[in-house]
Amino acid sequence: MVPHLHAPQNLPGLSSAGQLSLVHWPHQCEVIRDRIEHIDWTPPRPEPLYTPMGLEMKPSYQPAGEGTVIYLTEEANKDSGFVYSQVRGLSPSKQILHQNGDNTLIFEARFESGNLQKVVKVNEFEYQLTLRTDLYTSKYTQWYYFQVSNTQAGMPYRFTIVNFTKPDSLYKRGMRPLLYSEADAKKHNVGWRRTGNEIKYYRNNAGQGGQQYFSLTWTFQFPHNRDTCYFAHCYPYTYSNLQEYLVAISKDPVKSKFCKIHILCHSLARNIVYVLTITNPHEGDKDTKRKAVILTARVHPGETNTSWIMKGFLDYILGNSGNAQVLRDNFVFKVVPMLNPDGVIVGNHRCSLAGQDLNRKYKSNLKEFYPSIWYTRNMIKRVMEERDILLYCDFHGHNRKKNVFVYGCERKQQAKAPNLHPRVFPLLLSKICPDKFSFPDCRFRVQKSKEGTGRVVMWKMGISNSYTLEASICGSKLGQRRSTHFNTKDLESVGHHFCDALLDYCVPNMKEHEEMVKQQAKVNSEGLNSDVLDRDSSTQTSNSSDSCDLVAHQLKLGTKIKTKTSGEHIHRIAKDRSRESKNTQGIETLHKIFQELDPVGRDLNWGTIPQPIEHFISQNLFLPPTALQEMCYASERGGVRPVSGCHPPKMESRSREKEEKIHHRVKLPITASVKQVGECFRFWFSGSEN
Repeated sequence: MVPHLHAPQNLPGLSSAGQLSLVHWPHQCEVIRDRIEHIDWTPPRPEPLYTPMGLEMKPSYQPAGEGTVIYLTEEANKDSGFVYSQVRGLSPSKQILHQNGDNTLIFEARFESGNLQKVVKVNEFEYQLTLRTDLYTSKYTQWYYFQVSNTQAGMPYRFTIVNFTKPDSLYKRGMRPLLYSEADAKKHNVGWRRTGNEIKYYRNNAGQGGQQYFSLTWTFQFPHNRDTCYFAHCYPYTYSNLQEYLVAISKDPVKSKFCKIHILCHSLARNIVYVLTITNPHEGDKDTKRKAVILTARVHPGETNTSWIMKGFLDYILGNSGNAQVLRDNFVFKVVPMLNPDGVIVGNHRCSLAGQDLNRKYKSNLKEFYPSIWYTRNMIKRVMEERDILLYCDFHGHNRKKNVFVYGCERKQQAKAPNLHPRVFPLLLSKICPDKFSFPDCRFRVQKSKEGTGRVVMWKMGISNSYTLEASICGSKLGQRRSTHFNTKDLESVGHHFCDALLDYCVPNMKEHEEMVKQQAKVNSEGLNSDVLDRDSSTQTSNSSDSCDLVAHQLKLGTKIKTKTSGEHIHRIAKDRSRESKNTQGIETLHKIFQELDPVGRDLNWGTIPQPIEHFISQNLFLPPTALQEMCYASERGGVRPVSGCHPPKMESRSREKEEKIHHRVKLPITASVKQVGECFRFWFSGSEN
């Protein structure tokens, strides 16, 4: 039975409980009555990644009948599909499948966003954990979030999760699990922090019928006796957290004037999907001149980092800064902060209660099965009838790559001379956020498998700047944040920088933007966007020339005084930032190319580089002449034979115009071998990083 869905409507009054709506669960889900809450806390310094020692153990899978089962919940997946929902679900007591009085840990995950299906006690301090697949599916195991009590401090515990299905994982690259201690939160005001040693992600012996499974194992010590702790894949952000945030906005006498909260639709389980409209009050028909910006998040429930990015964006845009005022004066923001509330509530990793990945359903007309997607697409169509849309962006988390980056869209036939506008916004974001956002990691291809995603569907509907923002679940490999984890403040800062990039994008002079992208695209388009490296996206291109001349637009509206203030503000911001990032392009890009080729930091084996990348390095790499000269002759001084002909052209007899043009790029000689170039690169970078 699929519940009847109502059309979008205005937000009803607040409930007596102080929430916008009660949380609805599938009827067969057991839910404990305890309210799970965590304090906000940021570590005093970035938390480093784990460095493998090469001696990590790989515990074997314990088959049924071995060990002692101490936690088991299977009720939720007994039905083949969603039937109906109820408020809070069933209310069981905690499971204690062992004798009272011993030191066995007590596990629990039957709370909002929790995920844990089974726990087997292997020995006194070792436990084997099995995650629950997404409801009404037999796959998707990545997100975990569970509670552990009856702890002993200082003892060497080992947890092993045994049913991951992906062969690759950021746990292979130093990511560590998250730990939260209620005792530390109460006594020391310390929240979520990274934990774990002897971390190993590996293929195990649990596979059956051709299915392969992978284990994550780690050791740790609890900080306190008789404590209640939590472990999670990423920082949790629940549906109730969102509702509390929206309640605070609706009760704020200032924010509620320019942020209107509406019901977009109801989910399958009758949970509300909210849409926020954010813009400063307007007079008459002035509002129709404002362009729209569309943002969405949490279509994949386990990508909780996107809610923290969204929170950062909302904190900024709803703030009282001059920048926020300028943005609200000139744009109408439509924000859907949680597209898949049902999946978030039940602790799914990827799917809705329909058992489907909603980010493949934007072409579907099945409103009853995918209501949030259908209503979001229709809402955007209505907005397009009223005004131009400057940008659409769907926030996602990435479980295999580090950094923050975007996937955009470009047309296939323009690959050799790409339309540059879709690359402008991410390039600006990389300049503003250099320690987190990586432009070389961005992709602008449109693969056939991605044609049902929000990004591609919105682009084909006519939104030129249509993006998926991808943020690593782990952390960064850039600048000062290299080899560190992201925390919640880092994620919120990405939302802040997103707003800053919008301000920079709206500078009327787009020639400077285009020139920056031309220079960057020459380095990146053939190499980094090749099919060899691009496993996640594919490309066809927008031909829009969407520039946002706010100053000219406001003059047309007759708001000359406000225009001067806003215009000067935007130009000042852009001028300051251009000074900071003017000369970082070539070196940063080369460094990122080699990080892409060699993410672990080993010496590159040039004999194994794929042929398209050989071609790119030997024939198509462009460098500023000063960097090229320094690289080649520094390597010669270090005993590495320089590339023949590797030097900038003479410029004495050239006009200033030609001189400046040549200074922008110089091409490596075609005769240079990959090995020669690689040796120069390797020597030069090793010297420049010290």
